[in-house]
Amino acid sequence: MKKILGIITIVLLSACKEKQNSMKEEIVLWSPYNDSVEVAANADHEIERMQYKLIQSKILDKNEVFVPLYSEVTKLSEERYHALAPMILEQNIFTIRDHIEKEALTYEELVLFFLHRIYKYELNNTTTLNTVISLNAQIVDQARELDEDRKMGRSPKIKHPIYGMPILLKDNINTAGMKTTAGSIALMDNEVGDAFIVSNLKKNGALILGKVNLSEWAYFLCSGCPVGYSAYGGQTLNPYGRRIFETGGSSSGSGTSIAANYAVAAVGTETSGSILSPSSQNSIVGLKPTIGLLSRTGIVPISSTLDTPGPMTKNVVDNAILLSAMLGHDAQDSASVQKDFPGILSAGLHPENLSEMRLGAFAELIKTDSMYRTTIENLKRAGAQIVEFTPPDVKMDGFLSILNIDMRNDLPKYLKNHSRPKKVKVGSVEDVIHFNNLDTNVRVPYGQSLFEGIIADTTSKEKLREIKANLEKNGRLFFDTAMDSHNLDAILSINNYHAGYAAVAKYPALTVPMGYKPTGEPISLTFIGKQFSEAHLLRMGKAFENNFKVRLMPKGYGE
Repeated sequence: MKKILGIITIVLLSACKEKQNSMKEEIVLWSPYNDSVEVAANADHEIERMQYKLIQSKILDKNEVFVPLYSEVTKLSEERYHALAPMILEQNIFTIRDHIEKEALTYEELVLFFLHRIYKYELNNTTTLNTVISLNAQIVDQARELDEDRKMGRSPKIKHPIYGMPILLKDNINTAGMKTTAGSIALMDNEVGDAFIVSNLKKNGALILGKVNLSEWAYFLCSGCPVGYSAYGGQTLNPYGRRIFETGGSSSGSGTSIAANYAVAAVGTETSGSILSPSSQNSIVGLKPTIGLLSRTGIVPISSTLDTPGPMTKNVVDNAILLSAMLGHDAQDSASVQKDFPGILSAGLHPENLSEMRLGAFAELIKTDSMYRTTIENLKRAGAQIVEFTPPDVKMDGFLSILNIDMRNDLPKYLKNHSRPKKVKVGSVEDVIHFNNLDTNVRVPYGQSLFEGIIADTTSKEKLREIKANLEKNGRLFFDTAMDSHNLDAILSINNYHAGYAAVAKYPALTVPMGYKPTGEPISLTFIGKQFSEAHLLRMGKAFENNFKVRLMPKGYGE
């Protein structure tokens, strides 16, 4: 009898499992749609690279991304979602933490709140930003564990503020349990462990919510192609004006997702402008750190000379918190510094006094940009000392060769050390070019001229060393001439206008929302300082943010 009951039980369990699998297969949250009308509507866009060839990805099935957590997301009622909104939407991490400490909010609800927004907007083809391309299937369970630890008194007594906060990562940053594609079909099966900075985030208790889209290969694949486009993820769109305004690149998904309040914060990467540009275009705070402050190990590279990850957030407080949660010396990264840089975590809480700031303003920008000019005047009225200057005319010859030769050398190292040969069939730039040429319509609809340029570049090792030395010297001369002669705390720029000079100088830059053009397009003020001045930049950025509160949520993404 026991034997018969055992057989019946096995049969019933098998049948139940088959039924569950069948039900899972039947769930369809999203269906591919004909984007030809949207594409046609952009055919005459004044920005040529916004004359898109497609909007949605031909590769990514959103059901694979969104079905696994669907049953969890539906547990949060609309009523509870709206009750949670004032505690989370546009709030900084310390405010959210305070609600959790007062038991008005749980970590699980915090995660579900952001998932609710992602599902609401990303599964609707009229509001999708094509930004979230992967989700952590364990995220809700991980949040519940933190709630249980808190309930049982097991949570750490001294917690980093990032503890329990849902974070999104640009999809060129290695993350266990999720593919790291760099937006390329060639890497769509790239299963890897955690990048150094991701390990640090997890050690500090952060919850990795998912991965976001980017300009493919960090916008070093095609020339003149749309920013925010990848063959794997499709065309990322700007919530302040879908198909109207550019998203900025290459950290387009990091910028758009935080603008739309899809997570507490996101991590982007920059070689030259790739954090500053999408942060500015999406009215959020973005910091490109000094090269070496944050590890690059486990990040798909362009240039080991210029690459760096960095925080992208809705406010300066969160930017300082996220930056501090990623800090740490990495012996595998030759540029990684061992020194401590105190004051970063608390920088957002201690704004610099405007009257004590000496800031440099580009004379040419004062003449040509009305919002910059108005902002400079407002800063003067608030007590800041402004010095107008014209930078020296320095040459940037050879910049492209740094990217070309570095990527030709650095990409094979990344693929050898991190990818699995059975999952990833490419091992070099040449391999990727050949792979893409097998189906150019799907894999490289905008071409791959920059990749082809990598192979064609004949710069010698000796010449490259000379280029790097000259550009670093020239980049620093561009800023230091005014900074040293006038004893300035920082140089004020717009968006990513001077990102190339900051890149070769290896100087940090912080961009903070400055306002909106008459069209509604965001524009930002960028503070550029000397090496390892991040804490100072954040304190100045916080003072600007406090005195000139300009960030507005994008219309249509506020409910």
